[in-house]
Amino acid sequence: MDVINNLNKSETLLVVCNDEEISKYSDAVKQFSKFKVSTIESLKDVEMNSITNAVLFVEPTPKTLKELLAVLQPEGKLIINNLSDASQVEFNLKTNGFMNVLKDEVGITASKPKFAVGSSAKLNLKKPTVWKLDDGDDDDLIDPDDLLDDDDLKKPDPTSLRVCGTTGVRKACKDCSCGLAEELSQEVKTGKLVDTTDAPKSSCGSCYLGDAFRCASCPYLGMPAFKPGEKIQLSTSQLKSDI
Repeated sequence: MDVINNLNKSETLLVVCNDEEISKYSDAVKQFSKFKVSTIESLKDVEMNSITNAVLFVEPTPKTLKELLAVLQPEGKLIINNLSDASQVEFNLKTNGFMNVLKDEVGITASKPKFAVGSSAKLNLKKPTVWKLDDGDDDDLIDPDDLLDDDDLKKPDPTSLRVCGTTGVRKACKDCSCGLAEELSQEVKTGKLVDTTDAPKSSCGSCYLGDAFRCASCPYLGMPAFKPGEKIQLSTSQLKSDI
């Protein structure tokens, strides 16, 4: 009872105890102007932010501490007696929002922060920082003109873009009358195009897949991959001698 007697009589007091102790503590708190004696089960009936001091005479669970935090006023005080595991209760108080948790030989005291449950406050956020690059920082940037060479800037020959109106690709159809067949034949003669229609048969059958699948004596060595029977367009670099 000394814990209750030392509290301010003009403040609101809540005592939480077992059912069989309600009458006992009801007589002890009559000296307070505002008081309430409750069990853990009836804490839900206590108005939120209405209690100045709360004294607990039972072992609290995390759920009980959460409910007590809700009914206490900002900076309200909680006193817990009759503890069997004070260390665990101390941990539960801190993890459920209580501050100034102190343990002594009698029990544990803690207080609610200076704000009510559900309250809000406006945050004065600073303006975002704008980063500005100095002129000297341009040295670390890649010049886009260095990404292209002279060959990339050359316009393609319009004749190399011509396709067959029937096949939709740069391959003449059987009865070609648009002149594409003659054009492709001329490119074969000049070496710009390789005709694989009558090419020798491969013993492995993989020559068309590219150099990775060709042997050292393959007649297609150095040429791009192709589909059997199609004409291969050689690039400018392939038309130049390595020596």
